[in-house]
Amino acid sequence: MWREIIAEFPSAESSGPATQASLSRVEAALGLILPDEIRSFLLESNGLLDEYGTDVIWPAERILSDNVAFRGDEQYRSLYMPFDSLVFFGDSGGGDQFAFVCQPPRREVFVWDHETDGRNLVSPGLESYVRSALGSDGEDWYR
Repeated sequence: MWREIIAEFPSAESSGPATQASLSRVEAALGLILPDEIRSFLLESNGLLDEYGTDVIWPAERILSDNVAFRGDEQYRSLYMPFDSLVFFGDSGGGDQFAFVCQPPRREVFVWDHETDGRNLVSPGLESYVRSALGSDGEDWYR
């Protein structure tokens, strides 16, 4: 399914699939179960770039490293609300990060505004998010 959607956007760049083992490492390290949509996406394509090189969806390894960094950074802890209920999986290229809420589990996509610490709903699901991000012509479509 995901490969067909990506193919609708010829300038998008995707990768080969992630392994089950890499997704299990992400889940174990973060202490959560990845939402079904991001899991199925990563099993088809381990990351997605738009035509400008922005990471619409990060590879599993970056999902792990960035989420560990966000959760463990003392400066972030003093500046922002906790990130433990979120799993970040992509970014805008300008500092804002896209995430699923995992506690309690939700299928909608949210954006974390790095300037205000706002967490706002931007899409009803991953498919809509991917289509909006890839069809945006580089604009901040989520604002």
